[in-house]
Amino acid sequence: QVQLVESGGGLVQAGTSLRLSCAASGRTFSSYAMGWFRQAPGKEREFVAAIRWSGDYTYYADSVKGRFTISRDNAKNTVYLQMNSLKPEDTAVYYCAAARTYSSSSYYYTIPGSYDYWGQGTQVTVSS
Repeated sequence: QVQLVESGGGLVQAGTSLRLSCAASGRTFSSYAMGWFRQAPGKEREFVAAIRWSGDYTYYADSVKGRFTISRDNAKNTVYLQMNSLKPEDTAVYYCAAARTYSSSSYYYTIPGSYDYWGQGTQVTVSS
């Protein structure tokens, strides 16, 4: 069992930055791939970024590529999402998720159903 707790959300102006953190419980954190998803009101949950267990592979949605960076610190059981140059369309609840099953397919990590554990979410609001 893995419990995930997100933090770092807030209200910011467009063009500024935020860093989200996701703290995980459990001894096997380093064996999980981790992902960030977001969900805006009235929209489906969408993939943002993912990182494999070793940190050597990362994946990004086209909408955030070049602005967001996912990273992890396995010693601290924490995954981060650095968000720069924020836009109003980035406004959403951001969720982190953990996936037990390994896949060599990048597409696998973009699918919510690939993940076994989810946090409660943290709100990010970007004003124009």
